[in-house]
Amino acid sequence: MRNIQFLIFFSVVITIYSLLNYYIYSKGLWAFPSGTPGRIWFKILFVFLSASYIIARILERVWISPVSDVFTWIGSFWLGAFFYFLLMVLAVDIIRLINLVIPVIPEFLKTREGISIVFWTAVGVVSVVLIAGHINARHPRVKTLELHVNKKVEGMQELTIAFASDIHLGTLVGPRRTKQLMDKLNNLHADIILLGGDIVDEDLGPVIRNNLGGGLARLTAPLGVYGITGNHEYIGGAEESVRYLSEHGITMIRDTFVSVDRKFYIVGREDRDSPRFGGVGRKKVEEVMRGVDTNKPVILLDHQPFDLNEKARLGVDLTLSGHTHHGQMWPLNYITKAIFEVSWGYKIKGNTHVYVSSGAGGWGPPVRIGNRPEIVLIRISLKQS
Repeated sequence: MRNIQFLIFFSVVITIYSLLNYYIYSKGLWAFPSGTPGRIWFKILFVFLSASYIIARILERVWISPVSDVFTWIGSFWLGAFFYFLLMVLAVDIIRLINLVIPVIPEFLKTREGISIVFWTAVGVVSVVLIAGHINARHPRVKTLELHVNKKVEGMQELTIAFASDIHLGTLVGPRRTKQLMDKLNNLHADIILLGGDIVDEDLGPVIRNNLGGGLARLTAPLGVYGITGNHEYIGGAEESVRYLSEHGITMIRDTFVSVDRKFYIVGREDRDSPRFGGVGRKKVEEVMRGVDTNKPVILLDHQPFDLNEKARLGVDLTLSGHTHHGQMWPLNYITKAIFEVSWGYKIKGNTHVYVSSGAGGWGPPVRIGNRPEIVLIRISLKQS
């Protein structure tokens, strides 16, 4: 049944993706007169680019190799270009509709030369945006958060946490970027390192092939390194991913809690999509919290930032999430803001501190537009008397 559902979902996505690509393609053809070499090359290049991501996903399941890597990189960049070209052609068609009522388009832009200028300007703008977005994506910042928890812990005045979510280890976040991110986390010299899900990017094959677990195994903190599942662990196969992560030094917390040094608690939830992609249910927050002494500090990891009121009611002191990427590419952040109470950043609900990270890595296009990738250093001061 699940395989049939996946095939239906995959078929619908591919159909919509193909139709939208054809929409962009049909507009691009305007810049190339019939019978010209440019028109032929445009057709070949467009088909190659638009098919690359689909080819890459198929290859990664049957033949992980440098060839699949090339298609993944080309196809992923095309997803970014596809998105912004789509916005542009939609804007052009809206202007053309307005022009039917109120003439706003100069006559020059209706000529073959004018159409060509518009085409190459669009290509140039999208290229610059993708290059800038890629540079941005490769340079995560360290965000520092200063919080106070009004609970006393014997022998502890402050707790420092290095938090990263949505790393998406795989072909695009390979050995070099993995080393960069692990070095950043270690160099914060935090008491504890927490990973908020989507540690791997669906398919575990490229992670194993590139030995990215070796980078994870370098993470070290006095009180340990803990992680939870995200939706991408479940899309690619949660049990295999969790086993791999555990073998490389990450203590995975799955719908349970850990008492750290008998001083505070880390509560970890299974991802919200575990029933859909893994066929397994997950406990409610209240069930997971049973047995937790809320007189001690409680830090809850939940990949997707839902149930904030419930967490506050149950006495959670700090809840950490990711998942949203804050849209990753403008203007998608407006959509994530509409879906989530907190799309990115800090909020306090009662006595509960909420932080949703924009993520350290990314999914799909290896670009970030309109926001920065981040690792979060959290300093929690505790009650002293």
